[in-house]
Amino acid sequence: MVRDMVSFSRVIFFASQRAEKLWRHPTILRRPDLHLGDTLSKPDSPVLLITGGGRGIGAATALLAAAQGWAVAVNYAQDAESAAHVVSQIAQAGGQAQAFQANVADEAQVLAMFKAIDERMGRLAGLVNNAGVVDVYARVDQMSVARLRRMFDVNVLGSFICAREAVQRMSTKHGGQGGAIVNVSSAAARIGSPGQYVDYASAKGAIDTFTLGLAKEVAAEGIRVNAVRPGLIDTEIHASGGVPNRVKDLQHLIPAQRAGTAEEVAQAIVWLLSDAASYTTMSLLDVSGGR
Repeated sequence: MVRDMVSFSRVIFFASQRAEKLWRHPTILRRPDLHLGDTLSKPDSPVLLITGGGRGIGAATALLAAAQGWAVAVNYAQDAESAAHVVSQIAQAGGQAQAFQANVADEAQVLAMFKAIDERMGRLAGLVNNAGVVDVYARVDQMSVARLRRMFDVNVLGSFICAREAVQRMSTKHGGQGGAIVNVSSAAARIGSPGQYVDYASAKGAIDTFTLGLAKEVAAEGIRVNAVRPGLIDTEIHASGGVPNRVKDLQHLIPAQRAGTAEEVAQAIVWLLSDAASYTTMSLLDVSGGR
């Protein structure tokens, strides 16, 4: 009799697990302030926002983080299709993810996105400031103010706004339970990128300083803040800057004699988010093959 009841309990357990998996589905929010439905995240799943999470390093980080138990909010600015693909991949693997549209340089859009995440996914526990842009090669004496504003609005201001909102939710000072922030900087912050994009390198230098200052500011409030500085990584960002062959052309300059992958950078990011890095804050981690 006892054996039969145990067997029956196991059937019910696995049936409920199967039903839950079938019920869970990816959701794309083109307007994060509208059409808010029931949450798709389990109460015990820590929620992670990745800006620029639809492609490249952001997408690789989303996939890895979801595999390690995070419920992932995949932010995108324009490419809804790529974000939907990432969400679908996570869902098919049994993970949890939703996509949220917002231009991180637009404060109103960022506020709407965070509100939607609060309502649909629950308490935020992690942030990866990954969204960023580059531009075509140019010397400083060729750069327009419009180019400079775009570079700093997205790469610097966007990270500040997102971090501000994350701290308001995670800091014990504000009633939160702590968390982790990882800023995606660049080895360009050390190199300077002369003749290519000093503006991009300068923006990433600002992110380095921002990481150090914010880490000290919130260390006693349960929040760790770190940055990764990728080197030459084989992603689509080079094509968006007008140099699709940049990886091939420059990899001979790397001591490791090859470009890195988005997945290798994602490993560093997810480690910094994890409890394995519980005593690591205010660190700038180079993922650059020695360059």
